[in-house]
Amino acid sequence: MKNVEDSFVRGRIRSLKFAFKGAWLLLTTEDSIKAQVIMAIVITILGCFFNISNIEWMLQFVVIGMVLVAESLNTAVEKIADFVHPDYHEKIGFIKDIAAGAPTFAGITSLIVAGFIYFPKINLLF
Repeated sequence: MKNVEDSFVRGRIRSLKFAFKGAWLLLTTEDSIKAQVIMAIVITILGCFFNISNIEWMLQFVVIGMVLVAESLNTAVEKIADFVHPDYHEKIGFIKDIAAGAPTFAGITSLIVAGFIYFPKINLLF
């Protein structure tokens, strides 16, 4: 909620506080986010091991961010849907299934990018 007494800068700082609180809540309560963060750590370690280029690092972090954003938005849609209609409802299920498609697309895209980055490097090992 907007506080009318906040200056522009103070309002932005308050917004950041809420944003970090939301990120913390996701990291501490949502298993899907925890799994994606673990995968991000693993793939970051692989990037160090294979000494990937700056462009590859940028692409890797963009897709990691994309997956985390998609998972976060999917979680938000599911929480809203459960709040609006806690019991099973066919239309709510349809909405939740559609929302689950977003992290699926992001995950597939991230696997394709990882393939372009890591398959050539793995082939060099063998």
